[in-house]
Amino acid sequence: MAQPTYPIRTARLALRPVTIDDLDNVYAFQRRPDVVRWMLGAEPRTREQSRVSVLAMAGEDAWRAEGDCLTVAAVADAGVIGIVELVWRSQSDRTAELGFVFHPDHGGRGLATEAATAMLAWGFAEFGLHRVYGRCHCRNAASARMMTRLGMRQEARHVESYQFKGEWADQLVFAILAHEWRARTRTPPS
Repeated sequence: MAQPTYPIRTARLALRPVTIDDLDNVYAFQRRPDVVRWMLGAEPRTREQSRVSVLAMAGEDAWRAEGDCLTVAAVADAGVIGIVELVWRSQSDRTAELGFVFHPDHGGRGLATEAATAMLAWGFAEFGLHRVYGRCHCRNAASARMMTRLGMRQEARHVESYQFKGEWADQLVFAILAHEWRARTRTPPS
């Protein structure tokens, strides 16, 4: 089993497992059309749907086997402002997929980038990942910008690769390798 030492602390956030007590905060963003706009198959959730979602995320506190999702709540002074996840995609290739969703009221201050950076740091430094990738709809400019800020490069544009709300859609794929992450985060000598 692989699990971070909780909470993971950043300059402005604490990252920890999701609990049922997070329902109000999670529902506050899961019910918003602008938040679920680019999520495959997602519509704004009812409170009951968010409760089911929170209960599922609450069980995603560690990696026990390939395919598991590690989901953390990003907690600021205002409570849970977002969710970051790493899905363990391949044990042999040491690969994971990054995902994130944040309440728009907390956007524009780098909090999502800060939280995702901490999760990438755990994945590369503690778990020994070789590669982390992320995917988004080609028109999801905010997610594409964030992955770029994380140092991920756009590796592909899969043209009309999936059905999205009844239409063929392009998907962007971004990735970063462990040695790229280390070079990017290395502190210069004093």
